[in-house]
Amino acid sequence: MGLKEGVSKAWAFLRDRVGLHGLGFIASLAVIAFAAVVLYNMLHDLKLSDVTDALKEKNPAHVVAAFFLVAGAYVTLTFYDWFALRTIGKDHVPYRIAALSGFCSYSIGHNVGFTVFTGGSVRYRIYSAWGLGAIDVAKICFVAGLTFWLGNIAVLGLGITIHPEAATAVDRLPPALNRAIGIGALCLLVGYVAWVSARPRTIGRSSWFVTLPKGRSTLVQIGIGILDLSLCAAAMYMLMPAEPYIDPISLAVIFVTATLLGFASHAPGGLGVFDAALLVALPQFDKGELVGALLIFRLFYYIVPFALSLTLLGLRELTLRGVGAPAGAGEPGEAASPGLGVAPPAREAPPTAGPANDRAVAK
Repeated sequence: MGLKEGVSKAWAFLRDRVGLHGLGFIASLAVIAFAAVVLYNMLHDLKLSDVTDALKEKNPAHVVAAFFLVAGAYVTLTFYDWFALRTIGKDHVPYRIAALSGFCSYSIGHNVGFTVFTGGSVRYRIYSAWGLGAIDVAKICFVAGLTFWLGNIAVLGLGITIHPEAATAVDRLPPALNRAIGIGALCLLVGYVAWVSARPRTIGRSSWFVTLPKGRSTLVQIGIGILDLSLCAAAMYMLMPAEPYIDPISLAVIFVTATLLGFASHAPGGLGVFDAALLVALPQFDKGELVGALLIFRLFYYIVPFALSLTLLGLRELTLRGVGAPAGAGEPGEAASPGLGVAPPAREAPPTAGPANDRAVAK
């Protein structure tokens, strides 16, 4: 039996017996385990006193600036859902509901891991009171995910093209090859914008389909993703040690790449993977100071929003319990209170999902 045939049979066995979801779970565990080993090797000799000293030396003004930059990033995250709702034609859902859903789904998904499932569950709980079903929520998750990836391609494409050495610090590829990858990513992005600008493009089939945003709307979509990532990278930059100097673009490339690795691992908060990637890519910085910066960033980006989102959802559930859930669990116009965005005011039911109503925003 040849090598090719053996690999083919092994793949068929894993696919049929383990399943693609199981293989993805195993791959995530492997990435997390590898990152844990790297993290241990880099930090096993680090003293806690070094970290506490580094935290004490942080410029308070920089810490405050980082906090507000993270807050701005979470405000930007609310536009992911707002844009997605307009894209699938659910204009009756107001911004405050999109903001609640976007903030809570992302803050919980970031911390729990497996964002597609955890964030999707939070979205469904919130949007079902406004007449949206599981298919509608799946469409919102798809469009929001597309916004995220388009923003990543734009930021990484620009950053790697300008400073390919920053990507080399993470992937260990030659700078020339990384620059070619960056240029290729930008070309892919331009090609996508041209593709959706030519005529309406639909993804999916039967009852599950999304008409993609057209050219100008796609540029808005890309802008939302870029703003989100830029604010996060800027927050990390404010927390970095003053010496040695690193330019903002290089740090943005390293930060976004580390974020993607953490996202791909499905580890809660990218824990271990995100941190290991930054420590590997930034060996020129003192470990204690860099770990201190990571701890503050985690506090601002993960712990504080997570606690706030759980509080908001808890208050919402108490409000629902107090006033009574909508009789039709998903039928608009049957809830008693608009407080905390728990249900819509009385109004005519919106049109049901269908080809005529799931149009992209055309601008």
